[in-house]
Amino acid sequence: MKKHNFSAGPCILPQEVIIKASEAVLDFNGLGLSLIEISHRSKDFVAVMDKARSLALELLGLEGKGYQALFLQGGASMEFLMVAYNLLEKKAGYLNTGTWADKALKEAKLFGEVIEVGSSKDENFSYIPKGYTIPSDLDYLHLTSNNTIFGTQIKKFPKTEATLVCDMSSDIFSRQLDFSQFDLIYAGAQKNMGPAGTTLVVVKEEILGRVSRKIPSMLDYKVHIEKESMFNTPAVFPVYVSMLTLEWLQKLGGIAAIEEINEKKAQLLYSEIDLNPLFNGFAHKEDRSNMNATFTLAEEKLKDVFEEMCKEAGISGINGHRSVGGYRASMYNALPLESVGTLVDVMSELERKA
Repeated sequence: MKKHNFSAGPCILPQEVIIKASEAVLDFNGLGLSLIEISHRSKDFVAVMDKARSLALELLGLEGKGYQALFLQGGASMEFLMVAYNLLEKKAGYLNTGTWADKALKEAKLFGEVIEVGSSKDENFSYIPKGYTIPSDLDYLHLTSNNTIFGTQIKKFPKTEATLVCDMSSDIFSRQLDFSQFDLIYAGAQKNMGPAGTTLVVVKEEILGRVSRKIPSMLDYKVHIEKESMFNTPAVFPVYVSMLTLEWLQKLGGIAAIEEINEKKAQLLYSEIDLNPLFNGFAHKEDRSNMNATFTLAEEKLKDVFEEMCKEAGISGINGHRSVGGYRASMYNALPLESVGTLVDVMSELERKA
């Protein structure tokens, strides 16, 4: 039985993408060679890289607007470092909304003055701070759009004259936004786009080259732009699967189409959490993530029964992070509405049995 995959990452992928990717591992483009053994300089793979970069800009509505899309390595954790290396001259502001935002902030402190413009640490990151003041002298403001561990998501982004940087690792391509309000977006592929091993960076070229420090080549966005994401050997398989996933999304109708599906999934699950007395939501309602729903059992004695019921129903990957406990249902783009329905059925059945 195919499992209902609610894993927080690596993420669920569309079945057709997995099939195409597996075929390419055996024989890519009829070459008689595997995708993972051909040269990354070959015209066949260069075409993959070019298509992946082009699709990213197209889906985000950033074509012809001065942005470059890159597929790099090191995950979002490397971008914590690279963002500061390339952009921080004197002072940066960070909105601290969870574990990954906090780690990004700590890395940036190696390069200059960093301030928290707001934080929700006082309530274990269960909400998104609001009403904070953004200083006028920032080199950039860093946000994390979706907090995978805690199940919160920024619904309204601040208006600012500062360069705006956003970690979108766990909700990239999931909802319609004016992406041109951001100067730099980065996202580890494994949350909502592909397998682990590559990171999408979308950067407005005009913001680069403003810092006085020397930047090592591997950490310099300008070098990667010049070399079209081929400065060093790229993560061939993750880039290819990310390209397939972006093609799947485009064929589906793009971000507008998937947002509609994601809204239905989130509404279905949160409705059950709110109506079922056996479950409590973790995040504040107005800040709930459409990608990661976090919740706990009202009665710990039901834990074993609930988890056995989930197992029997083929539900996988809903254990919560240790920072929150309880459960986390990650509803990324490729998760079918039917899978959410199965989880809701189990939760309803638990109420009937209790």
